Formats: sequence, structure tokens, C-alpha cells
Amino acid sequence: MSKKTNYSYIGMAFIILVFGIIFIPKIIDRIKNDDITRNNRMSQGQDNNFEDSSKLAFIEINGEAKKVPSFSFKNQEGKAITNQNYLGKVYVVEFFFTTCPTICPKMNDNLVQIQNAFNGVDNFGIASFSINPEHDTIQVLKDYAEQYGISNPNWHLMTGDQEDIYKLANQGFNLYTAQEEEVEGGFEHSGNFALIDKNGFIRSRIINGNPIIYYNGIVSEAEKIDDDGQEEQITMLKEDIKKLLNE
Repeated sequence: MSKKTNYSYIGMAFIILVFGIIFIPKIIDRIKNDDITRNNRMSQGQDNNFEDSSKLAFIEINGEAKKVPSFSFKNQEGKAITNQNYLGKVYVVEFFFTTCPTICPKMNDNLVQIQNAFNGVDNFGIASFSINPEHDTIQVLKDYAEQYGISNPNWHLMTGDQEDIYKLANQGFNLYTAQEEEVEGGFEHSGNFALIDKNGFIRSRIINGNPIIYYNGIVSEAEKIDDDGQEEQITMLKEDIKKLLNE
């Protein structure tokens, strides 16, 4: 790459940094069913190959940085896992269910790719909450973990009281989750990932002066873009995990 090109990229990064600091807006009611719509986030035309050098935004709601609320569930080994287990770690959050016939396999394939990219990093983890805990028992989750090659000791697949899990999803993360018998699989949920820093705050990259809030968990790096025109954000997520690990 020429020096001229290098200077161009540095200039772009500086502009994004300045505008990101000055113009980060508060997040207001741009949500439907408590899940911020993917179209609003994805219409910003970001280039996933561009490494934004600015710091990641704190997601603010009503003027306060959004933090992961307290939770306590059992993981695939039958151990009680709380939000305290993740303090000091950078981690990714998803809501899923093991019998999901649509987006969950894609999401977890992508999470395995992320897991493997950070193999051996002790302060990186993943939190997967089942939205069908009646079916997704400890043994079912353990079998699922083996099926997908989940090996990170900080990747906990959790089950517990359904009401508590739905409250955590819809109110704690604003990630839409519902039991809906008419849809395929019987449940609806967001296909987005949340990124959490070492202190338990939800963080996000800034694009065009706005935080993207959550990361598309469905489209893979190999796909680049899906049939609906949604660009992959796994590359971006990996880059931003590295930023938080270095904070």
C-alpha cells in the first residue's frame, strides 16, 4: 500500500474519531418490541474492511450507560453462572434455543468462529441464554455444546426460569424475544449479538457518528452479504473484541 493511501486511511480514522466523540446521540425509542431494528443499523453503509481506530461507544439509555443487569442461571455443566462470573472479561451475548430451525445454527456457527479466533484468551467469553428452557435442559445444552465444538471454558450455555430469561432479553438487553406458536420453531428472537466490556457495560462501534448498538450475528464472514442485502459484521465484531481486550 502506498504512503498516500496510508495517509488517506489515517485521515479517515481521525475524522470518524472526532465526529464520533462530538455527535454520539442518546439512544431513544427507535425500538420495536424492545429490539432496535436491524434496518436502522444496517442502512449506514459501513465498510467492514475498514478498521475504525476510535474507541467504542457506551450505549446510553436515558442518559446512563447501559450495564448488564444481574442474572443467575445454570450452564451446560450444571454450574450456577451469574453476571459476576463475566466481570473482568470481554464477552458476547446471544439469545437462542437448541431446536431453532432458522437463524440459531448460523449464529452459533459464527460464534464458534469467534471462539476459535480468540483461542487461549482467558478473559474472553460468550453468554448464550436459551429462550426455551423447558426443552433446553442442562443435558441438552451439554450435548449441543459438544455438537458445535464449544471449547472455551468461558462460553456458558444457560437455562433457567423462562420469565427471568425473557425479562433479561427484552428489558435487560432490548433484544426481542417471545414465544410465538405460529412461527417456525415456536419462538421469535433477535439475531443480534451484544458486546460487553470487562466492567459489564454494553459497548458498540460508531459508524457515521452513531453507535450501531448490536452486531448482526446471522451473516457469516464467508457470505459477506445475505440475500436481503445485510452485510456481515463478524469481522467488525472480532476487531471490536480486540479493542475491549486492550482497554
